[in-house]
Formats: sequence, C-alpha cells, structure tokens
Amino acid sequence: MTSTRADIAFLHTASVHVGTFNALAAELAPQLTLTHSVREDLLSAAEKAGLVTPAIDLMTQEALLALAENARVVVCTCSTLGASAEALDDETSVPVLRIDRAMADLAVKTGRRIGVAACAPTTVPNTQTLIRSSAARAKREIAIRTFVFDDVWNLFREGRLTDYYEGIATRLVDAARNVDVIVLAQASMAPAALMCGDLKIPVLSSPRIGFEAAVQALAVAE
Repeated sequence: MTSTRADIAFLHTASVHVGTFNALAAELAPQLTLTHSVREDLLSAAEKAGLVTPAIDLMTQEALLALAENARVVVCTCSTLGASAEALDDETSVPVLRIDRAMADLAVKTGRRIGVAACAPTTVPNTQTLIRSSAARAKREIAIRTFVFDDVWNLFREGRLTDYYEGIATRLVDAARNVDVIVLAQASMAPAALMCGDLKIPVLSSPRIGFEAAVQALAVAE
C-alpha cells in the first residue's frame, strides 16, 4: 500500500510547536497536509555540549532526510539546528528549509541595526551567522546587537509559557531602544511579540514568516 506524501513535514525540538504550526496551516493554507516529528533530545544534547557537535549535526540531518522520504517540503523549526537543514541542499531533491531564514532575510531589508533576542544561549551564534549570511546575500551592511534572556529559559522548560512570554516581552522593551529591528531567535518566543505594546520598531518572529516561505517553496517544487 502506497503512503501519501505530506505537503510539509516539520522537525521540532519541543512539542509546543506542533500546535503553533497546525494553527498557522489552518489559517493560511488549510488545504495542505502536515506531519510533525518532535526530537527534544537533539536540542537537549546541543545545550549540554554548548554547541551543535558533528554528531548532533549528523543526527539532525538523518532526522530531516527521513522526513524528506514522505514529504514535499521539510522544515526545521529549531534555530539551534537550522544550519544542519541548509547543509542538505545537495543531498535531496526535496526542499529542506530552516524556519528562520526568511525572517533573517526580512530583517536585513528592514534595518541596519539588528537586535537578536534569544533565551537559549546555544541559539545565539547560529542566529548571528544566519543574519550575516542573509546580509551578505543581499549585499547590505549591518550591525548586530545581541540580547540573551537566559533567565527565563527555564520557564519554557517547565511549561510555564505565559510567564515565559511575559518575561521576554518585559525585556524587549529595553532591547528595542537602540536597534532598528528585533529578531526573536527562537520560534518559541513568538507570542511575546504580541505582549510588548508599541515598541516603535518591528519585532520579527519565525513561525508565520517561515511557514509562508515553506508554502512558497512547496508551490515552486510542484
């Protein structure tokens, strides 16, 4: 019996993202079929090691390639592991995207002074590298200022999501003072953008922007 290929398959490192992307699909593209794989162990290993080791990179790529066997587009929603996704360009005919690439591309078009806000420290170097590569592609000069809210990361781990979002929102008020645009480095941070009030500058998060990019990639692939 032949299995039906999903339109988009997601690799997550937290189960909370399943609902986020199902909701985006229901709103923006209800005709699409999605599948989800949750691999909390990959992010946990990166946090324990302090970086994405070659072994973690290999395990991430294996997980993404497994999803590609039964999907038309694959998306990695973990910013810590995003580079592993883009490294698969020559390994499969299926588009394999990192959720935050489209956000980074938009950020470098929006302003020169880019603030990177993160809660998990392992995300920071990956997001900085991502934004610099988007700037290089666009031939734009940028300056990055980094804000790490690691004191609220345990709230996410404990499932205290409202406290997590509120903690981020409070810190974004100060972070917004000397930058042109803020990038929320982790998909889990997205709801905090709605709690900040009027910051006078754009606050970009990856789920919606990245989902729209995945839909566009699906259209091109077809």
